[in-house]
Amino acid sequence: MQEPDSYFVIPTHRLRDVGQTIREYDEHFWRNGHSPQIIVFDDSTPSNVDKYFPQLKDIKTKSDLFYVGPQQKQEFLSYVNSRLRNKQLEPLVKNLFRPSYGGNRNYTLMYTLGGLMVSSDDDMRPYSLMEDSPESLESDEISRGRLHRVGQNGYARKSFDIMSAFLDVLGKKSSEVPENYERGELLIDTAMELETNATKGFAEENTMRLQRGAMRDDAIVKMAQTFRSGTNDIDAIDFVDMFLGNDQQLSPDDLNDLYVLENFRPVLTNKNWRMDCGVAGYDNTFGLPPFFPTRLRFEDYIYRIWIQQEGIVAAHVDAAQHHTKSNYMRNPPASEVLNEEIANLLKRKIRESVTCIDELSVSFDYKGDLTAQDAEEILAKITALHSRALAATETAPTAERAESLRLFAANLRKAFYGFEPDFFQHNLVRIVDDAVASIRSSLELWPTLVEICYFQKIRQGLPMLQLS
Repeated sequence: MQEPDSYFVIPTHRLRDVGQTIREYDEHFWRNGHSPQIIVFDDSTPSNVDKYFPQLKDIKTKSDLFYVGPQQKQEFLSYVNSRLRNKQLEPLVKNLFRPSYGGNRNYTLMYTLGGLMVSSDDDMRPYSLMEDSPESLESDEISRGRLHRVGQNGYARKSFDIMSAFLDVLGKKSSEVPENYERGELLIDTAMELETNATKGFAEENTMRLQRGAMRDDAIVKMAQTFRSGTNDIDAIDFVDMFLGNDQQLSPDDLNDLYVLENFRPVLTNKNWRMDCGVAGYDNTFGLPPFFPTRLRFEDYIYRIWIQQEGIVAAHVDAAQHHTKSNYMRNPPASEVLNEEIANLLKRKIRESVTCIDELSVSFDYKGDLTAQDAEEILAKITALHSRALAATETAPTAERAESLRLFAANLRKAFYGFEPDFFQHNLVRIVDDAVASIRSSLELWPTLVEICYFQKIRQGLPMLQLS
């Protein structure tokens, strides 16, 4: 039986900086004997493409390098709409692939149909920060890590064969996965709520523990991920807490604390609430469900629900990567806090109303309704954060830090509509209603699009530009 093609994809909207990501991963793959197709999926504006694409075009790689930018995406949409032959569906198609975290990742799913896809964000790197003297994990521990100040001794870079780690498991039955993998029901992170993946509060260290459970020998590994250092998939509000707790930090945008892994080991789970799509791999041989086409940064939540099907499992592989947290073209911290609070609310609403899970989709009953209490709970949490930021200005050791704290507090008030309850609830209802309507309509159309793209990819391929 022929092995499926392997792809390494980099979804980005920061074309200026993606060249370094390509170089480091291409060199990493070459040193470890791999040559996956590398595809950059670019959400940049046409003007930024004109500005930065010449830099990308000059990159020389050992693996084949392809580019899917605004022009190629428009050609893709035109082809799909020509096959649908229904003008009324064109807005839905456009929405599924609109410039957004989920929309860009949906292109990656279509272009890698029939193969195995490994995806890393544009600010990831193919190494990890590991403590110099790791201690052994306990019997139920899967990983352990803690924060270190930047420049502090006690840790070093360590590189792992990332592609081999993914290929060892993706598309394999659980009985075929290497014997060093632990097996169980799910992972519980000491610093995270289980089902929303929201943090329980700022924590200097965390442990992931395995909840034991039976696993079918014929269950298929449909998605996997590496561990990661730099940041441990923490919320924007945790970056704010790190800022408030460090008198020497002058801006919430600065990352003065690094998450360093102490130890980890690979594991298979029936459920994976700790899904991290920034460092993930997927068995896309027969198609997968779409990412939520949203700008709210919970595009991967569908996979945490979808993976709970009987006969499908997820893996944390025997490798780790590093998150460099680029602040270039990143939303201000106050806006990120708002987005995450809305996303966490939607996660709870969707999870509680799921009605069906199948090969390519998830169905749920939630239609966007909210209560006054939903808005009040968010405002209570954020006004308390606002008060802490203002209080910190009184003890700030420098005028520069005090001014940065006041600016953050002002931006937080602005992002949350002046903390005016009625105005905030009015806008919250509008944002949630738009997001839910978009997600529900997109899920209905997705299976048809997968069929169209699957056969076109086999016949002629999908529009992309080869660079190297």
